[in-house]
Formats: sequence, structure tokens, C-alpha cells
Amino acid sequence: MKKNRGINKLASTLVAAVVIAGMLGGCGAGSKDVESSAAPSNDTNAQTASPVPATPEATPEATPEQIVEITAWDQPAPDDAGKPFVESEFARFEKLHPNIKVKHVEAFQTNSREKFMTAIAGGEAPDAMEQPFPDMQLYIQKGIAADITDMVNSSPDKDRFIDGAFDLATKDGKVYGIPSFMYSTGLLYNKRMFKTAGIESIPKTWDEFATTAQKVQEKNPGSIGFDILGMDWADWHFEYYVWQAGGDLTELQPDGTVKLQFTSDAAVKALQYYKDLKWKYKITQKNVVQDYNENQKDFFSGRSAMILGSSDSFGNFMKQGMKPEEIGFAPFPVGPSGTAPSQVGGNFWMLNPKSTPEKMKAAFEYAMFFQSKEHFELWAQYCVDNGFGINPLSIVKDFDVMKFVKELPADYIAAVQETTKNKHLEYYLKSSLSPYLAKPIQKILLDPKADPATEMKAAQELAQKEVIDKYNTDILSAAK
Repeated sequence: MKKNRGINKLASTLVAAVVIAGMLGGCGAGSKDVESSAAPSNDTNAQTASPVPATPEATPEATPEQIVEITAWDQPAPDDAGKPFVESEFARFEKLHPNIKVKHVEAFQTNSREKFMTAIAGGEAPDAMEQPFPDMQLYIQKGIAADITDMVNSSPDKDRFIDGAFDLATKDGKVYGIPSFMYSTGLLYNKRMFKTAGIESIPKTWDEFATTAQKVQEKNPGSIGFDILGMDWADWHFEYYVWQAGGDLTELQPDGTVKLQFTSDAAVKALQYYKDLKWKYKITQKNVVQDYNENQKDFFSGRSAMILGSSDSFGNFMKQGMKPEEIGFAPFPVGPSGTAPSQVGGNFWMLNPKSTPEKMKAAFEYAMFFQSKEHFELWAQYCVDNGFGINPLSIVKDFDVMKFVKELPADYIAAVQETTKNKHLEYYLKSSLSPYLAKPIQKILLDPKADPATEMKAAQELAQKEVIDKYNTDILSAAK
């Protein structure tokens, strides 16, 4: 969202397929972007602190022969509320590492991916840049991400990261990225509305979810049981239901080609469940294709009892007026497969495989600077002092987020940790295929006579013709 390593990370990945993106609230540890509108600070947690960290004493200057110059695409946008902090950290790095000179380039724009791929083609890729989890799959496959296995394994900081932190940037035992921040997804529910309805437990299955939504809707007049996502990003949440049904929307083949799974039993079952939520159980909002921000507004204003969201949403909802004791978070209800994977997202620092060994070493050192305990704590304090929410999911073991967000309920933290136990990446080639899946989802939500299997078949045939055939041809040609 999100990334730009802060709260606005997820949405841009979905909407504009930018390289570093997001939308769900909260300061990710080590973040470089925050929302411009701040809520009041939590005075019980905040200390009197300067807006940016103090500049450390400089280490002896390096001679020109010792200096390594690298380029990092990480300059915050001019209107970024976290810009003062980020630039102070740039300065702190320079003081601590006089042998490394970093050229910072702004990269947090809607066309970041296109600029990045153009730079790759022209041999002008940055030495270091953050990439969202789903894109790492593609870049590793295409040889765009450097193999940093030896540097990671020899780093004294490796064991500081939480278990599984490197998994989504690892292929065939080799590591291609340094985790920057992480969030998980789950079910957000309004505890107050649940209490009013006499509901004491969260729904554990699809059937329980539907009946729970009906009951909470009935007992809270004028409310909505569940805000469904049916806008142009509809596949974002829909893929979770496909996973819960035991499948996925694409399948990456051993040779690098992609096979569509839109018509699989799991995908059709998921779409039928969507249709049932709307037309059988009647628990969704009237305008099922409304803007995502309207779904968020329905939740924090108390009109909707449940939405799907991310672990770092807590601070954003508090900023919108919700009380900590109203905000519940839980793993997704399980589907026909008996499982409910969580989408785990975030960013990895990716290095350029064409950089010289000296530049790659310097870029690695630079990326690891932003994963230090000191950086995380300085950033968290900056968030507290300026009223920004903090991501409760830390990627390192030695950063205690609870020192900065004591208002987070224990059950919220426990649920977040639970969702990370069954991780799942977003479906492969999502940025290219998203529009094709939005159509059948919207069709069945708007037309009670629409057939899920028929709509998914039409969507797959069109996506195969307009996207997959060319993609697979290019992959096979490049392999020759």
C-alpha cells in the first residue's frame, strides 16, 4: 500500500500496478510514506520528540578512491507527510557510511513500473529499489532481481527477521530480496455491532459468515452485514475466496508460462458464493460496485459490520473516529477446502544483478540500514508524534511495536499473528489480468440471472486471447 514504505501501499499495486504502493492505513516499520491528514497523537505513548531524529556524529571521511556511488529509487514525493523523517534518515546514513554516496530518485508515481522496466531495457536500472511482493515473482523469473543469498546468509542481521520473512523472495533455495515491511489480510469486524446482536464468536466457515452477517444486520437496524468489493479491483478480495475453495486464478508452469484457472471448480464455487451473499443472503451494500473508500467509510462510520482488510488498518480506523475496543480482526472464515490463507503483502528491497560487486555490497548495506532496530524505533516515534497509525506486524524480532501502540487490543495482535501462519501471494500476473476478472464478478453481483460458470468461461477465453497467448510466446521465445 501501503511502499514508499508506509501506509499507502496496497491500492496502487492493484490500481496502477506501481512498483511501490498501497492503500490501507498504518505506518509500516521503516516506512517512507504516510497519510497527509494526521490524527491526534496518543499522549500516553508519545514522548516529547523532535520531528526528525538527531544527526549522529560523522565518522571519518572516506577518500575519493574509497567512495562507492549507488542509485536508489526511494526519494519521497514532495507532498509526502513523512518526507522530513525520510530525508533525515538519508542524512544519518551518509554520516554513518561516508564511503557510500546515494543518489535518491523519486519513484513513487503511478507509472513507476513502466519507468522501471524502461530503465531495465536501457541499462539504467537503480542499484536498489523496493518492490511489492507479487512483482518479486516476476522479476526473479526474468532475472531482474540479483541473487543476494551469500550476503543475506553472512549478515549478522539475518536472524533478526521473523520466521518466513524471506520466503516470498526465495526461489530454489536462493534469496533475491530483503524484506522491508509486511502486512497480512483478514476479516475486520465491528465488536460493538456484534455485541448488540448478541454474537460472541467470530464466524469460522462460509456458512457461519453468511448467517452471522444476517443476524448482525437484523439486530443493528439500518446497517449492512458485509461490504463486498465489486468495483474495478474486485479480483483483489475475490482471490481470497478462490484460495478458501482450494484453488487459485493462475498457475505458473515450470517453463515460466502461465495457465489460467478462471474456470476451475474453486473459482466457480467462489463466484457462486459471491452471488449468494448478494442475492440469497442479502447482506451486502446496495451499491456493490461502489468505490473502495466508500466500503472503508461504511465500516468506520458503523454502517457495515464486516469488511475484508489488512492488519495495518487499525490506526487508520482510529483516526476516523473508531474506538480501539470497537475494532476486531480475525482470520478469514474457511471455505470448502477447510483452509483460509491470508494474503501477505509488503515490499522487498531488490538489488540490480548488473551492478558491480562494490555497488551491490553498498546497496545491500544501504537496504539493511532501513531494517535496523534504531530506524524502526525512530520511525515509530515519528508516527506517534505526528498522529499516524503504526503497522502492528513487525518484520524483525527486536522491534517491539507494542511500545508505541499500547491501545492495540491483545486479541487483535494475536489474530494478526495467526493470519501469518498460512501465507499466500496474490495470483500470478494479477496486474495484467485484473480487468478480465472484474467483469464476471460485477456481472453476477448486478444480475441475479447471471451464471458464474458461464461468466468465468467468457472471461478466461478473452484473457487467454488478449494476454496469456502473447505472454507465453514471449517467455518461450526468450528461453530459446
